[in-house]
Amino acid sequence: MKLALVGVGGAGARVVDAIRGAEADGDRQLCYGNLLTVDISRTLGGDLDHVPREQRVTIGDTHRGVDDGVDGDQDLAVEVARADAPEIQRALDTITMRTLDGVLVVAGLGGGTGSGAGAVLVERLQELYDKPVYVLGMLPGVDEGSHAALNAARSLRSIVPAADSTLLFDNDRWVDADGGTDADGNADATEERYGRANRELASRVLTLFARGGPDPSSIGANTLDASDVVRTLSPGGVASIGHAAIELDDDGGLLSWLLSILPGSRERETSDERTDAGKIQSLVGQALNSRLTLPCEVSSAERALVVLSGPPEKLSRRGFESARQLIEEETNTVEVLAGDDPQVGSSTVAATVLLSNVTSVPRIDSMQRDAVEHERERVGDAVPASEESD
Repeated sequence: MKLALVGVGGAGARVVDAIRGAEADGDRQLCYGNLLTVDISRTLGGDLDHVPREQRVTIGDTHRGVDDGVDGDQDLAVEVARADAPEIQRALDTITMRTLDGVLVVAGLGGGTGSGAGAVLVERLQELYDKPVYVLGMLPGVDEGSHAALNAARSLRSIVPAADSTLLFDNDRWVDADGGTDADGNADATEERYGRANRELASRVLTLFARGGPDPSSIGANTLDASDVVRTLSPGGVASIGHAAIELDDDGGLLSWLLSILPGSRERETSDERTDAGKIQSLVGQALNSRLTLPCEVSSAERALVVLSGPPEKLSRRGFESARQLIEEETNTVEVLAGDDPQVGSSTVAATVLLSNVTSVPRIDSMQRDAVEHERERVGDAVPASEESD
């Protein structure tokens, strides 16, 4: 699948940078250079290593009341994004949309820019193009405060209906809350713990959406295409990604070949296939019960997709059948697609599971409760004491 990447706000820009870096370090391609970051802050540039300067857009430079960022003010970010829509449009025109399958807007939903300008951008993209617009949103951690929870809750109400699907990443589950600062009180440790989470998220996004180079030997019989991903995400709502991997034993080479030509090899091959199928089924089960990007009740998913990656000879047909059957049982849906992503020479087998339109998400429920409580306190503080006593 080929998707344009648009990072909005500081968190969104850093995740786009991590995805682009993972592309550069491996053989998977997702955006093919079609990427953009949009921010109201002018201090982010030094944090990006893989996004060219000409593809970084700063808005709000001339907007009254904006110095350097919006300081968590979602409404101000919306105002700036709408006022600077022509500038954003010119930047979007540099993306060769006709060659792509859609757009992935990446934003931190707890910050003012990501939650505010991100929602405006999604609406604008839907007006401009007839291709899917997906959102990859990062939920704020509890330690980021009630205002961040309020921003995220408000942005979900606007972004989820506007996007074709919204994949969520819960920072509370992935970012180590104990890694705040280093011994000297510097923020480098904080940046690194978020950096690790960003790299993990980038890896999952690439495994799910991207594919390797056009090596004929790595094309599988069950390879997914863009339409499979589009179909899985088509119900909309919010989605979560699970992932699990195992290292393979080094049992190949001459010994395996000798065993294959000895009497009884046919029986052993059948047994090995069953063993491989069992391992894949177990691996898919681990992916479903792993640290999902968004913790949720698996059975609440409307549709699901699983991608199996690894050496082609390890991706058995029985493995696909058992993986699909397991996911059907766990999710209570028959809308399950499975495909392979052959990686010649790889030493690992991995399963990546996409759960689409999940509806039982405790984290969102608790965040919305925090947001309501914060709003009540804010409104209460704004009421003069004389009025409260009336």
